Amino acid sequence: MITTQRVSKVLVMAALVIGGVIAWINIEAQTNPGPEHPGPEQAVAGSDVTANPPAGASNDRPALQQRYPRYQVTRSDVLSLSFPLSPELNRQVTVQPDGYINLQGTGSVYVQGMTVPEIVAAIKKAYANVLRDPIIDVDLVDFQKPFFIAGGQVGKPGQYELRHDTTVSQAIAMAGGIVSGGKTQIFLYHHASPGWVEVKKLNLKDIYHGKNVNEDAQLQPGDTIFVPEKFITTFRKYIPYSVGTAFNPQTAFTQ
Repeated sequence: MITTQRVSKVLVMAALVIGGVIAWINIEAQTNPGPEHPGPEQAVAGSDVTANPPAGASNDRPALQQRYPRYQVTRSDVLSLSFPLSPELNRQVTVQPDGYINLQGTGSVYVQGMTVPEIVAAIKKAYANVLRDPIIDVDLVDFQKPFFIAGGQVGKPGQYELRHDTTVSQAIAMAGGIVSGGKTQIFLYHHASPGWVEVKKLNLKDIYHGKNVNEDAQLQPGDTIFVPEKFITTFRKYIPYSVGTAFNPQTAFTQ
């Protein structure tokens, strides 16, 4: 016959075993949270859990650029506007110094910095109360030609048309070559994004001698090549600038 004392011992042992199992489950859940309970360092796809940016992280670096960006209209560009269903509205317009174009039968539209598809959308919106579902074609008649600038210690500093694929070494040859006193380590800077210029340092001496020829960078519209004097030795990767402020490569690259 099982005594009362023996039953009590069995119950106590069972309670200890169950308590231990529950405690182990809680510890395991806290250590390895499942997908329904993500931990502080676990991000679940599609959830609202986001990681905080690390301390000191900067968001003012230039954004990534498009591989094949569309041309953005600027002042003095000439546009041809065609309305196939309303030819009486056809006309050529010039982008005014304030960035507006004047339309017939409606008000002016601001187009400075827009691409052609964006201009079509803006004109359709402007004629919304005049035409129903208008068909509009916009063509660039006259626009800012692609160019690059060569400055510093070159034979003929100035602005040159960028009519075809041109490398830095070819551009310097077009600008009269490097004059006496100029370095063969030159600077190429490009507008990476609003407020930032990306700077690259190229060693033309190696390129001219057939070394590292793949580093002979292709120019992009608006790029500037600067050939420094021999005393300039250092540069910064990114240089902030503001519109209306003169950029002096000689002072920007030196420390």
